Amino acid sequence: MATRLRRISQILFFILFVGLLARTKLLDSSNSGARPLLPVNLFFKLDPLTALVNLLAGHTLTLALLGPLLILISAAIFGRFFCGWICPLGSLNHFLGRVRSQPAAARIHSNRHKKWQAAKYYLLIGGLMAAVFRLNLLGWIDPFSWMLRSVGLSLLPAVASKKYAAAYMPHYWLNLAMGAAFLTLLAMNLLITRFWCRALCPLGALFGLASRWSSVRLRKEASTCNQCARCQLDCQGGDNPIGRAEWLKAECHLCLNCVSACPHGSLQFQFSGEKRNPAPTYLNRRKTLAALASGAVAAPLLRAQLLLQPNRGKRLLRPPGAVNESAFLSRCIRCGECMRVCPNHALQVTFTEAGVEGIWTPALTPRIGYCEPHCVLCSEVCPSGAIQELTVEKKGWADGSKAVAPVRVGTAVYDKNICLPWARLEECGVCLEWCPVEPKAIVMEPALGAGPDGKTLAMQRPYVDVSRCIGCGACEYACPLTEPTGVFITNSGESRAGGSA
Repeated sequence: MATRLRRISQILFFILFVGLLARTKLLDSSNSGARPLLPVNLFFKLDPLTALVNLLAGHTLTLALLGPLLILISAAIFGRFFCGWICPLGSLNHFLGRVRSQPAAARIHSNRHKKWQAAKYYLLIGGLMAAVFRLNLLGWIDPFSWMLRSVGLSLLPAVASKKYAAAYMPHYWLNLAMGAAFLTLLAMNLLITRFWCRALCPLGALFGLASRWSSVRLRKEASTCNQCARCQLDCQGGDNPIGRAEWLKAECHLCLNCVSACPHGSLQFQFSGEKRNPAPTYLNRRKTLAALASGAVAAPLLRAQLLLQPNRGKRLLRPPGAVNESAFLSRCIRCGECMRVCPNHALQVTFTEAGVEGIWTPALTPRIGYCEPHCVLCSEVCPSGAIQELTVEKKGWADGSKAVAPVRVGTAVYDKNICLPWARLEECGVCLEWCPVEPKAIVMEPALGAGPDGKTLAMQRPYVDVSRCIGCGACEYACPLTEPTGVFITNSGESRAGGSA
């Protein structure tokens, strides 16, 4: 019965996560600004790893930490139930792990505890040390960020585009790499049960450390156990439920497969009020110190940029409402939610444009899409505070009276060697037509130029009124020229939200 309840819980939470993930255009049209109808941040609001990293790297202490703290406390009481009953990525790995066909003896051996399962603890320790130095490495491998980014920015767009065999997908850069990495991770379940959960998941490691004090214990009745090892056949955590072996509480996902598989009823989970020392995690002291040292030196190494371009070029544009760059990099967990909800796909994944530290962070890419004046979705769905929440009024792009100073992403610049009216003396006003600012930030002024036959031509040439330009990217998006365009957006004059890092 308990095993059936666990399966129902896994399915329900997985469907909920996928339902939130698949929703990209469910917007409330009754509002002046588009707003999400579903709580897309639900799982991140329960993620103690994201909260802890933001506390260390982003120096943010808010009431939003209360939910993750309660989840962590519950793990200290009940054990790693979150991994076995709630986590959608864990559930997906669980389902796929049961697909593989393997002889019973090989499955029993595969599900015995292995020393390499301690790797996730070293990743967690190193990542938390890096967060102390304001470097967010764990955001790359947080299970919710990993699944949302990979499926939402790679697999779902591939299905929607109906270009299953294409080497690219229509919406996002780096989507092929993200999808390949995610599918490789899932394929590992065909070799090792829940490989991600056992070896790499930093959230699972955090729950494992918390569960060391759990009062839930596995009671083994030695008098009825005949060492048949059936309990080991479907063990998800590799925690040694088999008799005559020490049960590893920090590795157990409370999947209850061992209890249901035992033909003699020799296994039972129960609460124990006995005062005992915390269960050991079998961490090697030298490896722990190495993980701490690696996390400490990761920040200066990644920020040195010895072999790559400078940290941030003039063409790197952040979403409106983004905090200052150092705080942005320390808070952004690379989940990709802001990119998914952007109606014009203007927010794209960065690679080295922001340096190694900024890989997979969002950037406004006008050649693909521009920022809508009435849209503030990216600020509403950001789970980490890297993009401060805005309203349409506070954004100030849709208010012609400019009662408040508008948020500025950057400033448009004309390349006079390429722009048609400047370089070729050809009439063109597409940028003016697309400029959403009232009054227009692009001004056409009369000018005289020498035509191909030497005659003087009277024409209109575009200029940028820097005081009005908000850097939305509409002009660059609409420019009829291909790369390079006659007008482009730089981050000069950008306005950032507050934030310390």
